[in-house]
Amino acid sequence: MNDHSPSASAAHQEDLPRNESMTHTASDTTILQALDAETIALVRTAAALAAGDEPAVRAALTATIGVVRPAWIEELVLQTYLFAGFPRALNAAREWRRLSGLPAPENDEGVLPDHEVWSVRGEATCATVYGPFYHRLRVNIRELHPALDAWMIVEGYGKVLGRPQLDLARRELCVVAACAVARQDRQLHSHLHGALHAGASAAMVSAALQAIADQLSADDVRRYAGLWARVQGK
Repeated sequence: MNDHSPSASAAHQEDLPRNESMTHTASDTTILQALDAETIALVRTAAALAAGDEPAVRAALTATIGVVRPAWIEELVLQTYLFAGFPRALNAAREWRRLSGLPAPENDEGVLPDHEVWSVRGEATCATVYGPFYHRLRVNIRELHPALDAWMIVEGYGKVLGRPQLDLARRELCVVAACAVARQDRQLHSHLHGALHAGASAAMVSAALQAIADQLSADDVRRYAGLWARVQGK
């Protein structure tokens, strides 16, 4: 990763205490120090976009202006469609254009038909996220439907999550946030592992979960604390 990656910006935070409860305690500030302010704002926005409440989306996007680089917000909006659906991604894009005043880019790699490139990139990105579980994942998804497997690789990991404008570790932290607010525990479990595989430290993942705790119910907070502990082997 480059100097703006979570690993580079918080490498010295590896020994921070991990968040065991994800509730608001005196240690919250220390936990959140594992992530820079820009990434915290990005993760919180990911949760808001996935939840889809329009006032909350507006507030979250407003809070990113001057804090998060616009290119990262563009990427977050694009990947929202994978985890929250096309309507919410469209609403987020419309709100972002209005609030930021930035025009859409004139050109983008996503409009170029290059199936083979996306397939190769998708396989590589998915293999990074799933690590030792990758081959089993492919078998499981094919058993559900071969089209879902193809779409996952080409659309999900090739066209979207493999885009180079945002590093994979931050993408995965945002996916964790999206899955958490959507209460998709099975997917959350996978992407907690995925964030670690993509280069985020355990302290960074804990900080991401802490950053969105106020957007979750108390039951969800407790459940995800247990899920995260199991992922860490506790």
